[in-house]
Amino acid sequence: MSKTILITGSTDGIGKLAATKLAQSGHQIILHGRNPQKLAKVVEEIKSAADNQNISGYIADFSNLEEVKNMAAKIKEEQSSIDVLVNNAGIFKTAHTIAGNGMDIRMVVNYLAPFVLTNSLLPLLKKSKNPRVINLSSAAQTTVSATSFEKNSNYSHNEAYAQSKLAILIWSFYLAQQQPDVVTIALNPGSLLNTKMVKEAYGRFYSSADKGADIIVDLVTKVNYSECSGKYFDNDNGDFGRAHPDAYDNQIIQDLISITRKIVS
Repeated sequence: MSKTILITGSTDGIGKLAATKLAQSGHQIILHGRNPQKLAKVVEEIKSAADNQNISGYIADFSNLEEVKNMAAKIKEEQSSIDVLVNNAGIFKTAHTIAGNGMDIRMVVNYLAPFVLTNSLLPLLKKSKNPRVINLSSAAQTTVSATSFEKNSNYSHNEAYAQSKLAILIWSFYLAQQQPDVVTIALNPGSLLNTKMVKEAYGRFYSSADKGADIIVDLVTKVNYSECSGKYFDNDNGDFGRAHPDAYDNQIIQDLISITRKIVS
């Protein structure tokens, strides 16, 4: 059965690959990007490659939460429902580490933007018979410091990225508890995949980007994952596994959600 699938950060990397594979299987794909020209080009590329005209796109710079909110509002105006939301958009190494609101851009793009988008789109997801949210985390996970949410915080690329990726994982577990009718799975798509982000950060890669795209496709489409809400899939090991200990600490979870709500409100 065809699904309506929104994949953020889908103009390149594993997001684009997963979108193409899913489009080739006949699903309706909603792309997201921050560059209008690039997004329009990728929409046409996937339509042609998949022989599927049910491909659309929305623009938002995820370092700006107002743009995320505007994008969500537009989607709600134009789409009747969403079956799957894949929060794939992410940033690691960048020359500009501070977002417009003064916070570290990794925390904004990798965690706060998905938080805002998903909560805004829950009404559309709940119109689906089998809604899913796939949140891309990482093998890089480290304790989230309250100072990482402060303006002009000064963290290394690795530290900021790892904190943001643990934050989205912790929130994934919380979302699964709060929204039992929405299957929510956190995913490490694989370490050092052959993507632009990885090559810019490390200059090398270990595995094909298809490894990450293929597990996204599986988590989006396979029926057996409907019983896996609130779990963490570690694609380095090819199975569900244990995440960072902080993800299971109720006080840490509550503290993170509390500070997040204050920021996004």
